[in-house]
Amino acid sequence: MLKNYLLIIACLFAVAKAKGQQETSKKTNRLTDSVKEVYTVLKSNKYIKQGQYQAIYQGEIPVAVGAFNNDVKTGIWRFFDAAGRLMQTYNYDTHKVSYEAPETAASNLRYFADIDIDSTDVVTKPIKVGGRYYGYLPYLQLFTLPRDITDIDRFRYIATVELLISPLGRLAYYKVNITGADYQRTINMNVHLPNEEDMIFIPAKLNGEPVACRIIIRARITDRGHLDFPWKK
Repeated sequence: MLKNYLLIIACLFAVAKAKGQQETSKKTNRLTDSVKEVYTVLKSNKYIKQGQYQAIYQGEIPVAVGAFNNDVKTGIWRFFDAAGRLMQTYNYDTHKVSYEAPETAASNLRYFADIDIDSTDVVTKPIKVGGRYYGYLPYLQLFTLPRDITDIDRFRYIATVELLISPLGRLAYYKVNITGADYQRTINMNVHLPNEEDMIFIPAKLNGEPVACRIIIRARITDRGHLDFPWKK
């Protein structure tokens, strides 16, 4: 008799678990001219991400891999660059970076802290959750060429994005500089980005104390008039 009761309880638990698993459907969305995201949403609400997520460069190289639970990023996410090199591992449950790839001379990012630093100081850069590729795509994609210069030769103009990160780890300003042979223009962008998480950084530190730091991002102008990282090498 006891075995029968245990069997019934196990069956009821399995049925309840099955009912708790909500049905999902697959969605795709273009983040940039080069990156497409693939994920699943609830069939009952297409705006709620649920399950596995990938952002894919040129249709073949994952640059972000993780999962959502009720539209909230959960567990361990891994972020890569356009060549498939691991840039960062981040745990959204513990809110900790477990791996950050070392900077190289080929990096498209540069950091400037307007403070005096000597050889004995210990300085750390600001860190964006999402790594040095996927994490910075929003600041590139939000830009659109002003109408009066939409006909410029994209290959002859240089674009840089400048972000100022406060000691509190907040985006303080966001600028785009467009430079040509006889042309220079700075466009001040709205720092109130669509997603709150894009305004938050782990701040730079000097001897353990948070300091302000500027991040300069080298970019290219796309055919659609947005920005993207230079083509991978």
